[in-house]
Amino acid sequence: MRSVSALIMMLAASLAFAHGPTRQKAQETITIKAAPAAVWAKVRDFTQLQSWHPAVESSTATDGSKVGSVRTLKIKGGGEVVEKLESMDDAGMKFSYRAQDGGALPVSNYSSKFAVKAGENGTTVVEWRGAFYRKYMNNDPPAGEDDEAALSAITGVYKSGLENLKAIMEK
Repeated sequence: MRSVSALIMMLAASLAFAHGPTRQKAQETITIKAAPAAVWAKVRDFTQLQSWHPAVESSTATDGSKVGSVRTLKIKGGGEVVEKLESMDDAGMKFSYRAQDGGALPVSNYSSKFAVKAGENGTTVVEWRGAFYRKYMNNDPPAGEDDEAALSAITGVYKSGLENLKAIMEK
């Protein structure tokens, strides 16, 4: 009995050190002084992220804004990100997508949701949120492929995109 207890304790102790990365989450929200329908018209086209996101140079897609379409984003300064449209809800003014791989971003298994909602006094509230793992899936990630880099990159993507969208829509 003593040896079984010792074995269980050793196994439990070893499991505590055998964990990999944890799923990270990012969420950014912005209020825009524009009608929700106008904001939705700007963001719903899966092929036109470059029309409002300052980091995207160009975008191509296999099937427009239809569910299942795969877009390739060419990032300013180099690199690409490939994403698949998972859902599109025009009535609810929201869509979701999943990255095929992290590409130019230091993430893996990245999925995201984008929603446009009516705010107070004719404004629009836009929410962009996602979940992902860091790029390096083993323990002890190198600098730039750790949780902090992944969270910083996605938060930066969301913030810069939403701030630029606000500037464009409020002109």
